[in-house]
Amino acid sequence: MLNIAVLVSGGGTNLGAIIKAAENGQFKNGRLALVISSKAGVYALERAAQAGIPAQVIPRRECATLDEFDRKLLKTLEQYKIDLVVLAGFLTIFGESVVERYPNRIINVHPALLPSFGGKGCYGLRVHEMVLESGVKLSGATVHFVTRECDAGPIILQKAVEVLPGDTPQTLQRRVMEQCEWELLPRAIAMVCGGGA
Repeated sequence: MLNIAVLVSGGGTNLGAIIKAAENGQFKNGRLALVISSKAGVYALERAAQAGIPAQVIPRRECATLDEFDRKLLKTLEQYKIDLVVLAGFLTIFGESVVERYPNRIINVHPALLPSFGGKGCYGLRVHEMVLESGVKLSGATVHFVTRECDAGPIILQKAVEVLPGDTPQTLQRRVMEQCEWELLPRAIAMVCGGGA
């Protein structure tokens, strides 16, 4: 049984989808053992509390250096004996020491069809703005393993949705989240845990 940590920075809509999947028995070989937030007071922490999942806050801005943040993060992950790290709207970049400690054991959901619209600075609404500016007809989401290079790790799953006439970054973000991210992230966790898709 793999201990799973979900890392968040905001409302935790993806965390909500993961909790629902866990409650439905989708993770045969994994259990939600910890939620870590990079910010205090976010709704994701309330979601964790309602589901009875331990939660910790590690504010990046209170750490003088990236190394200090990485040390605190690794110490917390080791304290809870975490085997799989899931980035679900985690807007804090961590360093190589974390990636090296969990090779092929950190997965991230990205709100576009990688390798397009990925890399440094491509997160949140900015991704959807870039998609709309480009004129492409499809967008979607990607779940991938995290490597040293931002948004460049091996792809686990992808799903596409149409970009509709009249879309705004907000409407596209909502469609990608509801139709892609909420489905793909739990499926990817199940696959990585060895429980199928």
